[in-house]
Amino acid sequence: MEIIISGFVLGLMGSLHCAGMCGPIALSLPLYGKGAGTKAFGGVMYNVGRTITYGIMGAIFGMIGQGLSLVGFQQWVSVIMGALMIISVLIPSVFKNVNTGNIPIAGMVRKGIQKLFVKKSFGRLFFIGLLNGLLPCGLVYLAIAGAIGTGDVLTGTLFMILFGLGTLPMMLAISMLGNMVSIAIREKINKVIPVLVVIIGIIFILRGLSLGIPYLSPPEKKLNPQIHMEKVQEDASEAVKKSCCHAEDDD
Repeated sequence: MEIIISGFVLGLMGSLHCAGMCGPIALSLPLYGKGAGTKAFGGVMYNVGRTITYGIMGAIFGMIGQGLSLVGFQQWVSVIMGALMIISVLIPSVFKNVNTGNIPIAGMVRKGIQKLFVKKSFGRLFFIGLLNGLLPCGLVYLAIAGAIGTGDVLTGTLFMILFGLGTLPMMLAISMLGNMVSIAIREKINKVIPVLVVIIGIIFILRGLSLGIPYLSPPEKKLNPQIHMEKVQEDASEAVKKSCCHAEDDD
């Protein structure tokens, strides 16, 4: 549960980063309708589209994490993903040469968004949000690392959905009222984001270490119940065999 909640907190605190990256799109959204309520609904449709894309990403990368957990790597995946989060903050130079702008799909997504801006409709706003969720973003990459670290399709999906919902208030406010937050306030809150990322990274590492700390670092049998069940089944099978052997000896 703590892992899932951390996705929402990451989105909520990181939404100012989203304001910088996706703010221009949110500010220029072709909101449909004349009344404030109608325009707000259009803004919600845009953000729901983004959140759905994040949820699909969570399912995909959660499935990758689950596949790794099935072969006994879940703990290592959780530790590695947590370590990468911390490294991205403490040693940012490791990732400084990664240029997300050169990702081929980014150009295609931007062109698709531009075409959808031509006409106003709730459907177009929804699809703008869907495509917007595919744009390269360092904060989203950190969230994806978290989804992998969950080692579960459902948990990874919920993690990313809550991440998207965490960004919704800020993005909706920007699309409705413009850039309300001053640069000074934005800079102060942006200083908190790295601290938050480190905390989430530590949570993932502790989770992977299975130290037996309730909720925070559960034992391995709770972290990977399937392996635990297999062990229980093996023990039960061995017990049945021993029981049969004793019965034959008695005969």
